[in-house]
Amino acid sequence: MATSLLQNAWGQPPWKIAFTPAQQPPPKSVDFAIIGAGFTGLAAAAWLGLHAPGKSVVVLEAGRIGRGASGRTGGMVLAESAAGDLPGLGDVLVGLGRILGELGQGSGIPLADSCELALPGAWEIARKGGIAQSPISWNDSGTLRVVNQVPGGTLDPGKLVEGLARAAERYGAVLIEQAQVERVDWRADAELVFAGGTLRAGKVLFATNGLSLELSGLNERTSPKLTLAASTAPIGDEQLEAIGLSQRKPFYTVDFPYLWGRVCRDNSIVWGAGLVGAEGSGSVEQIDIAAEEPSRMFASLERRIRRLRPGLENLDFTHRWGGPILFRDGWEPVFDRHPASSSGIVVGAFAGHGVALSVYLGTWAAEIMLGSRNLPQWGRIV
Repeated sequence: MATSLLQNAWGQPPWKIAFTPAQQPPPKSVDFAIIGAGFTGLAAAAWLGLHAPGKSVVVLEAGRIGRGASGRTGGMVLAESAAGDLPGLGDVLVGLGRILGELGQGSGIPLADSCELALPGAWEIARKGGIAQSPISWNDSGTLRVVNQVPGGTLDPGKLVEGLARAAERYGAVLIEQAQVERVDWRADAELVFAGGTLRAGKVLFATNGLSLELSGLNERTSPKLTLAASTAPIGDEQLEAIGLSQRKPFYTVDFPYLWGRVCRDNSIVWGAGLVGAEGSGSVEQIDIAAEEPSRMFASLERRIRRLRPGLENLDFTHRWGGPILFRDGWEPVFDRHPASSSGIVVGAFAGHGVALSVYLGTWAAEIMLGSRNLPQWGRIV
């Protein structure tokens, strides 16, 4: 399935990306090439432009910016990684705020504000235990209650893509859409062969996460899936309070069956559960959420949500979509040199923690490319 068709095959999220890069021909050679214009790639491009203004940066995107995982996430902002804290990782949420603050300078509106970043904390919910006076009490294979609060929050993914893309262009990066990279020939410089031409690059960042796994060297080391989500029409404040979500904290279960969600600024609610794997090749590009299995899973999710408690029976679901998510054994993200060359860096496999972590590691990767920082001990591909 062509990348340009993914938007239709994977459904329509509620997030909008109201930005189109300036039209210009791709350069013939650059200091830094980035493959993938999602959170990771755009953050890295902006960071390189900000901290190395004399260097040339190009971002090659197979489709439209943010049309992979970044524009199709639920917008839940979580700390640490899916494997928990990691040696030397640092505070991801504090780092995210610092990065957005630096990249938003000169833009008029702080980037954290424009993407609606809010960090009130996140609830872990479960069917056993529960804190005193849990605001959530839902019937879902047992009684779901809040068992813990952890650092976290929410943002608008489409507006974060916009803000990062604008920052990347403002600091001199060239963003090229509809430029799917077909292969990289590793010589003294890397030669990228893509739809529309070739270019040579001193260093390359692979920021495609669950897509183009063969290109990034992850096809035999990770497991890609499509995660499913649905959002409702806005509801009233009284109804929001009645179902226990008036504090607007995102939530996720720590037991099974899995369920996660968050309230949006307009009082619509995003709910998510379920993973769909691809048949045969294992490529999520071939998945169509209108197919039999995803359709059945969406119907089951919506029935489940309407039965959580009185007052939800008549929820109106307005959007249904899927987004690629990448896992590997141990749940640690991938953050390493490319298997074919030390001139390439691969970042991905965030396993549900990508909203904050992808931006955070994107800027870390940029600093490695500039020679000012080292790779961590975790994150090795092999």
